[in-house]
Amino acid sequence: MALQSINPANAELIEAFDELSDNAIDNKLNLSLQTYSNWRNYPYSKRAELFMRLAVLLKSETDNYAKIISMEMGKPLAQAIAEVEKCAWVCEYYAQNAEAMLANRKIDATAYKTYVRHDPIGPVMAIMPWNFPFWQVFRFAAPNLMAGNVSILKHASNVPQCGIAIEKLFMDAGFDDGAFINLLIGSSKAEQVIKDERIKAVTLTGSEQAGKAVASAAGSALKKCVLELGGSDPFIVLEDADLEKAAKIAAQARLVNSGQTCIASKRFIVTKNIANEFAELFMKNLATFKVGDPMEPDTSVGPMARIEFCKDLDLQIEGSLKQGAEVLYKSEIPEGKGYYYPVTLLSNVTPQMPVGCEETFGPVAALLVAVNEQDAIKIANNTKFGLASSIWSNDLEKAESIAAKIDAGCVFINDLPKSDPRIPFGGTKMSGFGRELSIEGIKEFVNIKSVLVEKT
Repeated sequence: MALQSINPANAELIEAFDELSDNAIDNKLNLSLQTYSNWRNYPYSKRAELFMRLAVLLKSETDNYAKIISMEMGKPLAQAIAEVEKCAWVCEYYAQNAEAMLANRKIDATAYKTYVRHDPIGPVMAIMPWNFPFWQVFRFAAPNLMAGNVSILKHASNVPQCGIAIEKLFMDAGFDDGAFINLLIGSSKAEQVIKDERIKAVTLTGSEQAGKAVASAAGSALKKCVLELGGSDPFIVLEDADLEKAAKIAAQARLVNSGQTCIASKRFIVTKNIANEFAELFMKNLATFKVGDPMEPDTSVGPMARIEFCKDLDLQIEGSLKQGAEVLYKSEIPEGKGYYYPVTLLSNVTPQMPVGCEETFGPVAALLVAVNEQDAIKIANNTKFGLASSIWSNDLEKAESIAAKIDAGCVFINDLPKSDPRIPFGGTKMSGFGRELSIEGIKEFVNIKSVLVEKT
């Protein structure tokens, strides 16, 4: 099987790569385990030095890596540049903080001395998505390697060049051969790697369906997994909100990465007294986003990464229109073979419609009207997902009280949902379990070992 790198802006094949043979996979897993025996014993200072060097490389070649991202999955170039810069940030963050995060913790117990260690566990496999092909990898790799583990990457099949470039980055920074390994394999071979005894844990960012498959495979082998899955994220606007600002940020929150973001706001829930005004402001701001070639500087929405994503959006919209939704806004798209999709706003949406409860992975926004604040909370929670959410109100105390009632892994008040190395990231319900980033993220794949010492 060949892994194809296709430019979604013109549907042309860039390059194809042969999938690794079982023998090649075996050799790489052996190398990973051998490297781990040394890597785990390195002091934090040595690992940190390598990550600081890696950050320098990312910053010095930002434009080149951004172009690979844009060509391979269609992200507007300015956003791709920001993604690479964010990768350098997470490298620096864990280089500077990992040792303190994983320091021994003393416990006041009956023994002469009692403390908790945080030891590495071995090779950890990451199954990463195409939508943030650099960031998703680095936000896993930085804490994992700083904790003393080694990393095995199975990247999305449509971004093989990103996986290759990232592996080379680690080598160029001076990491041990085998500390970070990129496996050029498709989904069909992922399960055998997950179950391999040399792999000690697995993390996935992907779809609900993929999450169930990975959790099943990991569970059958009694291995821990972290899952960051999809979302149907609510953006709640209350009557006392700054509507001008809320509408402006709403457009950004829906269209970042061309709408192909798990934590992008998707369901815009407004109370009835401000629904019409917000809708007008929302349309006005959506209209400022140009759909076009991701390499052009004035493009703010690029193509979908794959043609099937356009078809999925069509089905969700058609199903919603049949149930009474209406198209309130629809943008123009470029002519040609690219996988472009128009920025679309649907009104008269109910929670029973596909766009009102499912994950819409693209530039499609759903406007839902709530009777009051309590109804807005009910609508927000009326989904199987629970990843991110946003609440808009000038009454911060009230907004925080509402945040406590929202079923989500993260709540942003008067801001758009986003990830940050300093803040734990993850979801609840069908959006997965476990956390990435911050101190919680680095502790997911360590052995929390209790040590009790008594005098003889």
